[in-house]
Amino acid sequence: MEHSASFLGQPVWMWAAFLGLVAVLLALDLGILNRKGREIGVRRSLGLSAFYISVGLAFGGFVWAGLGRQAAIEYWTGFVVEKSLAMDNVFVIATIFGFFAVPRHLQHRVLFWGILGVIVLRAIMIGFGAALVQRHEWVLLVFAAFLIFTGIKMMMSGHEDEGDLSRNRPLRWLQRNLRVTDGFVGERFFVRQPGPSGKMRLFVTPLFLALLVIEAADLIFAVDSVPAIFAITTDPYLVYTSNIFAILGLRALYFALAAVLHRFAYLKPALAVLLVFIGGKVIVAEMLGIEKVPPMISLGVTFAILAGGIAVSLVKTRRAVPPL
Repeated sequence: MEHSASFLGQPVWMWAAFLGLVAVLLALDLGILNRKGREIGVRRSLGLSAFYISVGLAFGGFVWAGLGRQAAIEYWTGFVVEKSLAMDNVFVIATIFGFFAVPRHLQHRVLFWGILGVIVLRAIMIGFGAALVQRHEWVLLVFAAFLIFTGIKMMMSGHEDEGDLSRNRPLRWLQRNLRVTDGFVGERFFVRQPGPSGKMRLFVTPLFLALLVIEAADLIFAVDSVPAIFAITTDPYLVYTSNIFAILGLRALYFALAAVLHRFAYLKPALAVLLVFIGGKVIVAEMLGIEKVPPMISLGVTFAILAGGIAVSLVKTRRAVPPL
């Protein structure tokens, strides 16, 4: 049976299989595994993280069967890169939850709805990026230069804090212009309660503000991660699926790493080197007049850089005391 119908260069049935699997994972997560909204412990989060990583890697086998070996290697490379960049996002999420004092048993709800927003926002950004690259191939060189600049900037920033949210102007504007409750109201993002005049008004809770800030943070991270994956492959299917499978396990990864973030002090420099490598190989390929660096080389170097950063972190911080 031939599958002639296609969307963005790939068969519709492959897109349907991907979206169906994502829907099942989200329904399983919200409807079964976490419907009671209880706190997720480290052991459980490690199990969930292993499950999501296994599903993401196994999907590469599906890509291999449908699109071939090279497409599968590009998918796996993209998945590893996006998963690694998502780990850096964990540091920011921890800062946001700390600022809003979000209780641990409510954090999963924020992350779940945040990831739903990410799925939509990444689709828009990747669709726009794919159209841009298809019309103007030189845009890839712009992406590559941006990645090199970003990587160098990350190296120079060292271990500085992600910033003081209390001085964040957009957040201060939201706090001034939205009716915000004094505290959390269970798991609710919105609540109706009496305003200053006694009339019932719609209020947002601090939980909703935390969700907005996390969505904004992902948009900022997407500025790095989307060009990074386009520097690996320009196939929209591989770009989007590797992005989403890397992000789907982010909330489980957060609970697994939140207590040991201090042990990954040297991960950020490794990510900086990785961005420089990804951007550099695009420029080198252009200078040598070849289509791209072989996928196996990209995957091997990516693993080596990340493994080196994690190993150095674990050795250098083995006696580190977690921050209070």
